[in-house]
Amino acid sequence: MFNIVLHCPEIPGNTGSIGRTCVALGIPLILIRPYGFEITEKSVRRAGLDYWKHLKLIEYDSWNQFINLEKITNNSKLFFFENQANCTYFEAKFTNGAYLIFGGETKGIPDNLTTQYSEHIYKLPMNSPHIRSLNLSNVVTAAAYECLRQTSLLS
Repeated sequence: MFNIVLHCPEIPGNTGSIGRTCVALGIPLILIRPYGFEITEKSVRRAGLDYWKHLKLIEYDSWNQFINLEKITNNSKLFFFENQANCTYFEAKFTNGAYLIFGGETKGIPDNLTTQYSEHIYKLPMNSPHIRSLNLSNVVTAAAYECLRQTSLLS
């Protein structure tokens, strides 16, 4: 199993869609505050449809609380996704217990984290100069299925 982590998500529809992907794969969704919305907003539930009640949702107030309460001592379990990464997610060596970490839609991952974990940052390739970024829920889904493929958890 692995985990999806959203650091300061801003758009409720994306969070809801990502929650739906997590339910489909049977993996937890970890949210780190602050959010750009209220977690009880209709738009989050609507994007998750009737699956939201089946989501294993874990919430933390800060990055430090997340690291401490998840008892993360091995940075090799952390996989950050950012547009400006040097490595693509095809180069990542996902393992069971991995944390796939995504920043807020407009702010991305904070600079202090990209500096601290610079060797653990990946991107999805984009070949068009006309696209600045992909939709967060699409990136999460692509990364989650690659992690699933690599960890041989397909059923």
